Amino acid sequence: MVVSRATHILLALVLSCLIAISAHADSLASFLPDITPSELVSGADAFGPVRDDVPVAPVLKSGETVAWAFLTSDFVGTTGYSGKPIHVVAAIDEDAVLTGVQLVKHSEPIVLIGIPNSRMVELTEGYAGLDLKVEAETGGEGHDLDIISGATVTIMVIDDSLVRGGIKVARALGLGGLSPLQADGPKREVDMAQDATYDWTTLSGDGSIRRLTLDVGQVNAAFEATGDQRAIKRPEPGEPDDTFIDMHMALVSVPSIGKSLLGEAEYRNLTEWLDEGEQAVLVLGRGAYSFKGSGYVRGGIFDRIQLIQGDNSVRFFDKQQERLGKVAAPDAPSFTELDIFKIPAEAEFDPAEPFRLQLLVQRAVGAVEKTFLTFDLGYKLPEQYLLPVSAPAVVDDATGEAAAKAALWKRIWKDRTVEIGVLGIMLLVLTATFFFQFHATMNARVFFWFRIGYLTMTLFFIGWYANAQLSVVNLMALAGSLRTGFSWDAFLLDPLVFIQWFAVAAALLFWGRGAYCGWLCPFGALQELTNKIARALKVPQWTLPWGLNERLWPAKYMIFLGLFGLSFVSIPLAETYAEIEPFKTAIILKFMRDWPFVVFALTLLGIGLFVERFYCRYLCPLGGALAIPARIRMFDWLRRYKECGSPCQTCANECPVQAIHPTGEINPNECVTCLHCQVLYQSEDKCPVVIRQLKRRAKTGSVDLKTPLGQPPANHPNAKPQSVS
Repeated sequence: MVVSRATHILLALVLSCLIAISAHADSLASFLPDITPSELVSGADAFGPVRDDVPVAPVLKSGETVAWAFLTSDFVGTTGYSGKPIHVVAAIDEDAVLTGVQLVKHSEPIVLIGIPNSRMVELTEGYAGLDLKVEAETGGEGHDLDIISGATVTIMVIDDSLVRGGIKVARALGLGGLSPLQADGPKREVDMAQDATYDWTTLSGDGSIRRLTLDVGQVNAAFEATGDQRAIKRPEPGEPDDTFIDMHMALVSVPSIGKSLLGEAEYRNLTEWLDEGEQAVLVLGRGAYSFKGSGYVRGGIFDRIQLIQGDNSVRFFDKQQERLGKVAAPDAPSFTELDIFKIPAEAEFDPAEPFRLQLLVQRAVGAVEKTFLTFDLGYKLPEQYLLPVSAPAVVDDATGEAAAKAALWKRIWKDRTVEIGVLGIMLLVLTATFFFQFHATMNARVFFWFRIGYLTMTLFFIGWYANAQLSVVNLMALAGSLRTGFSWDAFLLDPLVFIQWFAVAAALLFWGRGAYCGWLCPFGALQELTNKIARALKVPQWTLPWGLNERLWPAKYMIFLGLFGLSFVSIPLAETYAEIEPFKTAIILKFMRDWPFVVFALTLLGIGLFVERFYCRYLCPLGGALAIPARIRMFDWLRRYKECGSPCQTCANECPVQAIHPTGEINPNECVTCLHCQVLYQSEDKCPVVIRQLKRRAKTGSVDLKTPLGQPPANHPNAKPQSVS
């Protein structure tokens, strides 16, 4: 008892450690040490600590916060094809634009072994420059989606994670003027009791001070993008890296921020200046461009800046402005413009909600004519200055997350409507063929070309075009999902694979595994078509001795059980060994892969030139997996005569996969339902029973005139129940 209890305690400790390690490994703090700050923001040199309220870390440049780094899996729960999140670290600036993106961890099998990881990294990094304000306005459809063939689900998950996660971060921090989506309830209030003072670095790091920096090159590029040739011909003078404007803003009516930046005396003056309901912002600037403007006169308006919150905007007049001599924070940089602007009470400004300061940049294009561009400096008061309320729904919203996941797979299904329709037609045609198989196989030549055409469609459309090859990896992912908490999300992301699995599940009850293996498997189709070409070229065909053939059958079941058992230990390891399936190489990646994988796939196809469907018959773990539940099928559809196997061996000798026993029974575990035996069942040239019928008809001239050839009447001595077991 003592040993047992000690064992339980030890296991509990080990499990706790593993959980802690896993949690740590998947945190933003653990990924940041492996990322160079300049990879996320050009010129950045450090990361600040991860915030407690929102899991983001400031990206610093010379001590100034220039962006915020976040981990997508902290904000969205979309999982990849492996059933696990794809971890991406991205940085977002004050204008809600992604400045850099890094793919840091994933468990996607198609990328781990298949598509080079460098292609995924390159595509992920291409999201730098994505404007999340546009994505918020368009519902995430403000950009073109770049799909890598064979990794559609993975790319869609990365795209969804970056767009939705980035928008959530922007809303949580008030970047780009985006407001958090909160449920109806009491408004947030500023905690006026807090009055601790901080240095400039701390205030910049926690978002109390926000910054907008534009260099000459950026401004000239922005005017060039307008296409206005008059503005393009008058570029801003200076080098591209010269500072055009470096503007900072802080809400100094908040006691802690005001005392830190203004000092005690100036803050007292500010409180005396402000009336009830009024707020104040400090705007600091340096560089070639003035946010106030050289044309400002007493009694006028500051026409280069305006404050915007929601649908309200505030322009500042001279009576709402006071100059500041210097910033009180000891480590503050120097500025040429230091101004405090009062926000009047009638503006209905809420300091607890995000807002933005819009800067108007003008350029003369004529004697008196000017053209303009606007740039936004977003601001959101950090959580520590607000009175505590329940956690914002922007980060943890189970209902919203579920709705977003549903929207993602519905979007994918809508985008693939044509492919779904084509697959649906193929399934209907196959179902009709099976239900009316006696009529479908009546003409051997017509059925031969029908099957060749169907397999060609399977290979080129389902396989090489749609990349919808089923795999034993799907079953391992399903088993893993059932163990950890089943969710339809990952499976619904690939509609053609999802539909095929449902069709296979139904087919197992009616016909067994052959409906998929013999007709819908692209690699199976590739094997059969290449073998048909080999036969046309007179390549000799090898027929394995029955005893050897029968002893090789169990190999695929052993491979499947080994992979399935290994998946309980480590799904990534099982996915690695699942490379015994050449499907990724031959179908998904179209042989564009490292040479060992290509050689393996070509070797299997090469053997298949001499032994038809060699891989399907002896090695395929997916075929073995489907054969097990196929034992519960409800019907035996394949017609047989009493003479089949004794004495006739025609079907057994001509079965492409040697699934017919010498005694005449068809082994449903090995049958691929190619229906060749049903063609022979009606053959006037090969089936002894049919030939005997023809001779009897010719002799009597009147026997069984209403009975089709190959179908003995009910009272015929050759009539036999349909059986494939």
